[in-house]
Amino acid sequence: MTTAMKLLIVEDDREAAAYVVKALTEAGHVADHAADGLDGYALASASNYDVLVVDRMLPKLDGLSLIGRLRAEGATTPVLILSALGQVDDRVDGLRAGGDDYLTKPYAFAELLARVEALARRGAAGAGDTVYRVGDLEIDRLSHTVTRAGQEIVLQPREFRLLEYLMRNAGQVVTRTMLLENVWDYHFDPQTNVIDVHVSRLRSKIDKGFDKPLLHTVRGAGYVIRDGAR
Repeated sequence: MTTAMKLLIVEDDREAAAYVVKALTEAGHVADHAADGLDGYALASASNYDVLVVDRMLPKLDGLSLIGRLRAEGATTPVLILSALGQVDDRVDGLRAGGDDYLTKPYAFAELLARVEALARRGAAGAGDTVYRVGDLEIDRLSHTVTRAGQEIVLQPREFRLLEYLMRNAGQVVTRTMLLENVWDYHFDPQTNVIDVHVSRLRSKIDKGFDKPLLHTVRGAGYVIRDGAR
C-alpha cells in the first residue's frame, strides 16, 4: 500500500489542476494547488511537501525561477516539472534549474503518479542518511568529505556525486543509464565515454594505494561499489 503523500501542484490551467488534484486525492494523497508562481513559492516555503509538481510556464513567477529561488534558499523537496516544451534542451534547462524530473505535456495521469511516487521514495530514502560507509571508505554528505582508512580524499563535485550515488546503492550494480540520469541529471549519448572517464578518475582516488579495491566494473552491466572483489 502506498504511503499518503502531501503534494503541491503549481499549475495555472485550473481545469487541468482540478483534474490532477482530484485524481491524486482519489489515490489517497493530499494535494494543494497554487495557480501562479508567486503563490506556489509562498506555499512551498511555508509548508513541508513530499513533492512539488510545477508547471514551467506560470504567471507572476515562471516555474524555473520558482524552483531556482527555492533551491537557493536550501530547499531540497523533490520537484517534477510539467511542460509543453519537450526538446532535449528544454529538459536540460529544467533539470539544471533544480528540477528532479521532467514530464512533457500531454501526459497520462498514471505516469505522473508513478513519477511523483518515485520522487517521494527517493527523497525519503536520502533524507535520514548523511553518512555512507563501504569497508573503510566513508562519505559524509553534510560536510562533503570523503575518507578511506582515516585518510581524507579530495574529490571534484561530479566525482563526489558519482561516489555518493554508488555508495547509496552499495552492493548493487548500477548501469550507465542510471548514472547518466541520476548523477548527470540528463541524457548523454549512451555511447559517450564521460562515465568511463569519471569512474576511472574516481577509482584512482579511492582505490589506488589501498590493499583492497572497492569500485568494480561489471562487464556488460555497469559498476558496483562493495567491500570485496567478488
